[in-house]
Amino acid sequence: MTLLTGVPLLAGLLQAPLASSAQAAPSDAHAVDVTIDSMSPTTPGKGDTVTVSGTLTNDSRSTITGAHLGMHRGDALGSRSAIEAVTRRTGYLPGVDGPEVKGHKQKIDTLAPGARRPFSLSVPVKDLRLDDDGVYQIGVSVSGHSQASSYEQVLGIDRTFLPWQASDAGKKTQLTYLWPLISSTHLTAETDADAQQTPVFRNDDLAAELAPGGRLQQMVALSKNLPVTFVIDPDLLATVDAMTKSYRVNGPDGPMGKNQAVAKQWLHDLEEAAKSHEVVALPFGDPDLASLAHHGKGVPSALSHLGPATDLADKTVDTILGVTPRTDFAWPTDGAIDSSVVDVATSAGAHNVITRSDSLRENGRLSYTPTSARPIGGGNTAIVSDATLSRAFEGDMSKAGASAHAIQEFLAQTHMVNLQDPDRQRSIVVAPQRMPSAGQAHAMATALRDLEESGRWTQPLNLSAAAKAKPDARASRQVPSTAAYPSSLRRQELPTSAFRQIQGTQAALDDFQVILAQPERVVTPFGNAMMREMSTEWRGDASGASAFRRSVRSYLDGLTKKVHLIQKSDATLSGRSATIPVTVQNNLVQGVKGMTLRLTSSQPNRLDVGKSQEITVDGGHSQSFKFDTTANANGRAWVTAQLYTADGKPYGDPMTFQVNVTEITATVMLVIAGGVLLLVLAGVRIYLQRKRRTGGPAEDGSGDGPDAPEDTDGDNGGADAPEQPSDPSPDTGSESSDPSGSGEKVDR
Repeated sequence: MTLLTGVPLLAGLLQAPLASSAQAAPSDAHAVDVTIDSMSPTTPGKGDTVTVSGTLTNDSRSTITGAHLGMHRGDALGSRSAIEAVTRRTGYLPGVDGPEVKGHKQKIDTLAPGARRPFSLSVPVKDLRLDDDGVYQIGVSVSGHSQASSYEQVLGIDRTFLPWQASDAGKKTQLTYLWPLISSTHLTAETDADAQQTPVFRNDDLAAELAPGGRLQQMVALSKNLPVTFVIDPDLLATVDAMTKSYRVNGPDGPMGKNQAVAKQWLHDLEEAAKSHEVVALPFGDPDLASLAHHGKGVPSALSHLGPATDLADKTVDTILGVTPRTDFAWPTDGAIDSSVVDVATSAGAHNVITRSDSLRENGRLSYTPTSARPIGGGNTAIVSDATLSRAFEGDMSKAGASAHAIQEFLAQTHMVNLQDPDRQRSIVVAPQRMPSAGQAHAMATALRDLEESGRWTQPLNLSAAAKAKPDARASRQVPSTAAYPSSLRRQELPTSAFRQIQGTQAALDDFQVILAQPERVVTPFGNAMMREMSTEWRGDASGASAFRRSVRSYLDGLTKKVHLIQKSDATLSGRSATIPVTVQNNLVQGVKGMTLRLTSSQPNRLDVGKSQEITVDGGHSQSFKFDTTANANGRAWVTAQLYTADGKPYGDPMTFQVNVTEITATVMLVIAGGVLLLVLAGVRIYLQRKRRTGGPAEDGSGDGPDAPEDTDGDNGGADAPEQPSDPSPDTGSESSDPSGSGEKVDR
């Protein structure tokens, strides 16, 4: 779409004699906005009539009178760069745009300022005089009078392209089109504390993409009859599969998700479509290969995630879609590569790197677009996608004018590739933007469908076959240096600190999983979350990436703290030996095992706290473990309790409490023994007195005869008999212990 705003003074002078014709150059800044919204057919043949439709808008302050529409056919363009030049050109140039096609003017009623009006102009192909095969420039102009001009002039023009091939080309260009099914990160590492591990989503935005009319729904629906190769991030499949079941949104207290139906339908549609398409799976989470190469290689274990991500990709696609994907293709951001990116991309088994022609550039020795596949050493192949075709549908394609222009330019460029050397068979790959909008997907699909229906200069080819195509011997194979990597892309990369954070999370996960009875319940969601932390999605969203990493680590730390020691109060030991209970609390859903609980005394000569113990605690329970202690001297000692993993690493925070040792001395024992002896003697005397009172002569012949003395006290054998003492013996029963209460006493 262009606006006519005037031309250079020289052009105006040259056209002065033609001021009364429709080809006169404009002399004022008033213009009509002409927008071509469609051209049908997009690739016309002999006998067809070309119909161009669109919209006219009078953006000037003048009323346009006596105006008409006309179609212009320019000369055949000679190169791909000439096509690009036409898209950048504004204004009307008679020698370039060509004269109006005679006999097909269409009158336009008065066009008031701001008025907007649709148009449709048809011209038979035979009247366009398309003599030779080629790409022709087609323009639609508005010519008329304005208040500033007394003669008719071109007030506005818009251009498009008409690819013309009278018959099938000799050797058609093989065209491979990648169809990316990728989305942003939606799943968190969190799961509800239930047996089903209900997943928790960051938001429910994915439902809108899957619902009828949504971006991903349209991508699948449009692809069914298109010759494309699916390029899938398996994380998307895993996320949608999680949506088909019970799921929660926005944390453990958020609402339950209600979009199971759209998730199931989308997976069903994709499963059907995948049966007739080649499927390439990227590593799980679509990791940012350039960020890893430039900032992650120096962080230990950063690259170790690529191998598992590739293995998980294969398993995920096979399990959910029932097809075996190709996992030996790597796709760096925007196809930008350098030697370090290639090294990282191929480190996990991907021997084919999808790059772009504006990254692996030609050396100028070729007059045609070469085949995409290029050997780059080490058994690796660079798949050089065509930059112009790959970027053809970027921008806002929701407007009919933008979509129509993009479609015609795409068709023109593919035709020009063939025209460069019609007798040379070539294989061209197109790798569009990673996440096309619904409008972009429609434009892409329309262009591919038109190409396939025409079938005159291209033929479809899947990516596997494109990777095996015979490369051009003179095509560039030189991988750019690290310094050549685009600075605009480098600024968007994940920093080294991000990979250090991921490394820290992985180390914490490694320490945590060894104590779990069912480690897979934790390892799987956190392992997937760390892969998502490296995603290409985070380019240009540093704050979002950082927040996601923090949320993953925070949730992991919260889980590890659910297994901890309950704080004890100070204890008192009143003997040489006793037991000290220490309680372990497990608030996880699953049990913990393989841990060791160890006590350490600050005064081992005063208090020996016994041997460490291996512990097992069921999920949702607490359990006390008793330690046999020995006191060797009076005084206070600090005791520290610490949990350890099976490999000897401390787990969680230590718990410290004080023990007061009050050992019983020998003197006290003698006093107690003497008191016990007196009690025994008193008891013997009482027994003998009661026996005499109850009858029978004494062994010495004394009895109750008249000579016997009278017992005046009656029941105690005399006034001097001692009173019966109370039982002074201590309570030797074990005292209960409360590990968390104040004034705790310890079982002995």
